[in-house]
Amino acid sequence: MSPRARAMAPEDRREALVDTTLRLMREHGRQVTTRQIAEAAGVAEGTIFRVVESKDELVDAAIARAFQPGDLVRRLEEVDRTLPLERRLVMVTSILQQRFRATFALMAKVGLVRPPDHLHDSAEADAWRARLAGLLTDVIGDDADRFAGGVDHAVHVLRLLTFAGSHQHVADDRLLTPEQIVDTVLHGLLDRDDRDDRDEVA
Repeated sequence: MSPRARAMAPEDRREALVDTTLRLMREHGRQVTTRQIAEAAGVAEGTIFRVVESKDELVDAAIARAFQPGDLVRRLEEVDRTLPLERRLVMVTSILQQRFRATFALMAKVGLVRPPDHLHDSAEADAWRARLAGLLTDVIGDDADRFAGGVDHAVHVLRLLTFAGSHQHVADDRLLTPEQIVDTVLHGLLDRDDRDDRDEVA
């Protein structure tokens, strides 16, 4: 028998149960049971229904939690701004790719082909996308003027390539590595010798 969890305020207990449910859903999808949730959380099954009305409410809250920033902001802020630009972008891309792949895996488990509308098309979602763009721009920092199309375009392309290159189906089972994504953003797809020839002609 799992050890009993410590006493919590109802809202804190709900938050803890949402976290537990999300973790279990990554393995079991919507088929996760309240018994599994209770055992993992170290509470009696009846405790769950003191803070939520149904398992569906808990599942919906867990899905919403998966689309929240979580520790993404902290991880991006911890990227060392003194590193060379390419290394910084590889680190950023790796962080984003881990996030995307975890989200895609969860969506597949619960039968979602796209984020729920109320999570994707909302003022809160727009604000998060703007903040993420700002974080990426901050990582680029003083190197912003090196991008011919402007830093906003560079950030957009980086996010777009990372998203597509991290999705098993979109990428036709040929996922891109962070290094491949960053190399494409910074140097394009021409062979290096061809790029050198083009630069000489230009």
